[in-house]
Amino acid sequence: MAHTIIFQPDGARAQCADGDTLLTVSGGAGIELETPCGGAGNCGKCLVRVENQAMSAITEPERESLSTEEIAMGFRLACQCRAHGDMTVFIPETSRQSRQIIVSDGRAVSGRLKPGLACLILKLDKPSLNDPRDDWQRLSEALAARDFYNIKIDYTALRQLPGALRAGAWTISVVLWQAREIIAVFPGEKEKIYGAAIDIGTTTLAGFLGDLTAGEIVAQAAAANSQVRFGDDVISRVSHCMMEDDGLERLNRAIIGDVNQLLERMRAKAGVDKGDVLDMTVVFNTVMHHIFLGIRPDWLGRAPFTAAVRGPLNIKARDVGLALATGAYLHCLPIEAGFVGADNVAVLLTQRAAIDDEQTTLVIDIGTNGEINLIGNGRVLAASCATGPAFEGAQIKHGMRAAPGAIEHLTIDPEQFAVTLATIGRENGVKARGICGSGIIDAVAELRKVGLLLADGRFNKEIDCPRLRLDEKGKYEFVLVWATESATGHDIALTQKDIRAIQLAKAALYAGARLLLRRMKRETIDRVILAGAFGSYIRVESALAIGLFPDCPVEQVEVVGNAAGVGARIALFDVDMRREAARLAAMAEFVETATDPDFQNAFASAMYFPPWPEAGAARGIL
Repeated sequence: MAHTIIFQPDGARAQCADGDTLLTVSGGAGIELETPCGGAGNCGKCLVRVENQAMSAITEPERESLSTEEIAMGFRLACQCRAHGDMTVFIPETSRQSRQIIVSDGRAVSGRLKPGLACLILKLDKPSLNDPRDDWQRLSEALAARDFYNIKIDYTALRQLPGALRAGAWTISVVLWQAREIIAVFPGEKEKIYGAAIDIGTTTLAGFLGDLTAGEIVAQAAAANSQVRFGDDVISRVSHCMMEDDGLERLNRAIIGDVNQLLERMRAKAGVDKGDVLDMTVVFNTVMHHIFLGIRPDWLGRAPFTAAVRGPLNIKARDVGLALATGAYLHCLPIEAGFVGADNVAVLLTQRAAIDDEQTTLVIDIGTNGEINLIGNGRVLAASCATGPAFEGAQIKHGMRAAPGAIEHLTIDPEQFAVTLATIGRENGVKARGICGSGIIDAVAELRKVGLLLADGRFNKEIDCPRLRLDEKGKYEFVLVWATESATGHDIALTQKDIRAIQLAKAALYAGARLLLRRMKRETIDRVILAGAFGSYIRVESALAIGLFPDCPVEQVEVVGNAAGVGARIALFDVDMRREAARLAAMAEFVETATDPDFQNAFASAMYFPPWPEAGAARGIL
């Protein structure tokens, strides 16, 4: 039996089968809801209000996420509520996916220009009755005269060859890939050929279009990974592939579509034809690697977390469905292990000079799946730490991505406990509607600083503070923004449960770093590199205050932005760096933290916040 669902305030209508979830129906109606947990029911972000009773009963996940008052008002989680009749559903603004603020790092890349492509201009003899050699023989002999032997030709380039020769009056530009294969031919003298470098993250994508003849980035763009509607973390996406018959196909189609849109935007900016983009490097974590290539990721979600392939890959871009030149190649940098991917190898490319240094450098790429490397003294130790999506706001009651209305930084007055906010979009009058990762780290650090948060993560109820109160479930929370000052008309608070989520996330990173130090037989870290777009927004002092990583002088902590994207560009412009990436992946010593007993002990200790030497100590809370 079909039911009609009306979504307000949009007025959108959709038909659905009996028992479909409102999350599924809303997606079909073109309404994208926040679903960091991929519809598992444990994030509470897809909140909707239903105006009749033609629906399934309240589920246990809903009782955990919703207050008694919200349930009485008709609020449900769209991923849990199933339609059993015609319904009218109101969608609050806070439940909709916001347009995320994404930073693509456009910093210059130093290094050699040695691309994997060469464009040769050849002048061939025109055929005659006395010289009836075929076009391919004529071209092969001209290449041999330039010391290129046993060259093969891509089928699509072969089809282009006769027309290109005659259109160019027997002058032709030939694009050679790795001095082995002709992948494109152009009539006359071709001046420019291009390549692309793409960093595919779990949440965001960053793309760069490069002129391979000049060694310059001519356009760049960034976008959200549309797979987030299937879950914010890689485990949710592996589960989707395993549980749904067409799960892998849907995820693959989504990411290929995202990349093609990114390529189209960059080509439009630079005025470059699709047929002129002939090479591409791509980096990603291991799960994204498999899904992008259409390889089932099922076994990445089960011990021993085995990848289908770890080494570098050269694949025809058309075989993957990419909108590049028909003969173009795609180079996938190698992955290291089940949860340490090519993006980590790309980061190592940018820091390769430090590997042989006597100093010890900790390289951290903070994301849904934190990747850490300890390098120095000729060694590379790598580990993956399941930080979860808390730093991206997914497990936080009023958490959100870095979109307009997100609190990105804050301070708390130590006397009156007044909160001073920096909100994304504030210059345009946008009020706070939630808090993103950098703001969360600031909030926890500031609460420690003013003595409102104890070392074990509990709120200090001994202090008289009007912002510290009990929520509807009798749990303590700290109000960051009062309802009269917020965009939602509701208080924005940090709860005790939120603090625990941050403790779990930061403890995973800290304990992982401690385990790597122990393996390298070192006690201290000389230098810290914070990579990733998220790392660009973190206040280093706040990160140290909550114990995000082992202690290090502030001046020795460097923020490098999207290092994975930089590494992808290095590999695009210098083909030797692709071999270097393979060498780094092979030499990296992967440390499995999950099964190491030392990690469990370090993790338990790292749940505590480090002492704060100022206001916290003065209040006697340390």
